[in-house]
Amino acid sequence: MIKVRSRAGESVQQMVKRFKKMCEKEGLIRDIKRNSYYEKPSEKNRRRRRKAARMASMGSFSR
Repeated sequence: MIKVRSRAGESVQQMVKRFKKMCEKEGLIRDIKRNSYYEKPSEKNRRRRRKAARMASMGSFSR
């Protein structure tokens, strides 16, 4: 769970900005967007295979 405590002299806008940054860092926003609609299992597998292929092709350039 993400908790944000007020720092001395910190405005509400700064706290919200810090909270959003923490959420983004944890990957919460990405997960919420992904779960906002139903994705068929075949689509999940296709997305995972594409990601794996991208990672594999990127790895061949660094060698």
